[in-house]
Amino acid sequence: MRKVFEPQMTFGQTPIDQIKIDMRARDEIPKLLLGLQHIFCHKTLRQKVFEILETIVPEDVNSKNGRPGMDLWKILVMGTVRLNCNWDYDKLQEIVNNHKTIRQMLGHGLMDDDDMYALQTLKDNVQLLTPEILDEINTLVVKEGHKLLGKKKDQALMGKCDSFVVETDVHYPTDINLLFDAIRKTIQSAAVICQSLGMSMWRQSEYNIRTFKKLFRQAQRLKHSTSKDEQKKTKRAQLIVEAHRLYIEAAEQFIQKANLTIETIGSSNPICVAQIKELIEYIDHAILQVDLIQRRVIQGEKIPHAEKVFSIFEPHTEWISKGKAGVPQELGLRVCIVEDKYGLILHHQVMEKETDDKVTVPIINAAQNKFNNLRGCSFDKGFYSPANKKELKGMLDILVLPKKGKRNKTELEEETADVFIQHRKKHSAVESAINGLENHGLDRCPDSGILGFKRYVSLSILARNLQIIGHHIQQKELKKLQRTERRKAS
Repeated sequence: MRKVFEPQMTFGQTPIDQIKIDMRARDEIPKLLLGLQHIFCHKTLRQKVFEILETIVPEDVNSKNGRPGMDLWKILVMGTVRLNCNWDYDKLQEIVNNHKTIRQMLGHGLMDDDDMYALQTLKDNVQLLTPEILDEINTLVVKEGHKLLGKKKDQALMGKCDSFVVETDVHYPTDINLLFDAIRKTIQSAAVICQSLGMSMWRQSEYNIRTFKKLFRQAQRLKHSTSKDEQKKTKRAQLIVEAHRLYIEAAEQFIQKANLTIETIGSSNPICVAQIKELIEYIDHAILQVDLIQRRVIQGEKIPHAEKVFSIFEPHTEWISKGKAGVPQELGLRVCIVEDKYGLILHHQVMEKETDDKVTVPIINAAQNKFNNLRGCSFDKGFYSPANKKELKGMLDILVLPKKGKRNKTELEEETADVFIQHRKKHSAVESAINGLENHGLDRCPDSGILGFKRYVSLSILARNLQIIGHHIQQKELKKLQRTERRKAS
């Protein structure tokens, strides 16, 4: 049984529209809570948001039967608070159990002090939110933000589009440390399976990991000689090859033993099907890394970039070099956003194995499907291609898309026009939105899997837009408060 929000109030509970939030506070929490409070108090908007949240519950599940689950409104509040404040789940647990105003926003009263949230409960419930649901809510929030910030009904929107990298939670990848990760998880997974079945094949699993780690460290410490003596260089190169050969041989022995374990148990054993599937995945990762190390170190081959894997735990991770000063590379995924002049983010897209010029048209098309009054947009040179420019000219009234390289006479006239220059100068303001997102959680994604990554990004976009709306409400109410204080003082 899961409700969107419990309408029956308890003793000591404060109605959400009557929650007092400090209008002088400069922290992000009051701003976000003001944005959430505005959604809840706006009846039409609240109904639309609640209808979207109800889609979390599967169609074949009766929401009125069974044990009570967490209210969907609480899940939305917790998810946006976590992202807006850049907290992990441990911090979120501490706050939702002890922060007075946030507990009021969750629907708790004075008599609910013993109603506490467990860590796993928070993780399981926040993960019910999907990127699609969050994007639908974000569209409603942005449209409401336009009304609050003074946008006229038929006024055209001018957007600014740019991309940035959101890092995944991975360590710096080399083929030898990725092989260690794969073998370590192979040994641990096989040991867990055998222990659950009462088998003793992997009883020395911890010792095996320590032994393998010693070989990993030996291969890791050896560096190529910088001596001018060719004999010393050759000797050191032989030591490196030998250390890697021993490392690979040990890995192959563990892979062989893990395969023997699967044959003994049976890959379709009903007791541990999921664990065996996970074990097979780690074995496949180990086999791949063994092949790459053999080709690179022993055979002296240069590995093509497309064949490299940068994490066995987050396989969607990409190696991205954007040429920024002091940042030679980043490990993560690109995220492209479209921001309007009010600072609200209209649309975003997670870019998997895509560059800026590949998403230029699709992201504008998707943004216009949500906001049909988006009639102009500015880009940087990374989004340019002749095909993109041609297609966007038929979609936008104002297109600011600087060309890479040399321009002909017509292109030069376009890019020196007053409108083009005016909007190109304003384009750098999108960096402020990107910086705001990174400061509020979107610099590094701690959630696992590509779905977790996309959910994390969508929650951050929604939380940021709610914060902008809340900031506007706060400034408006603060001016009223200051006028009242001045009248009293006079």
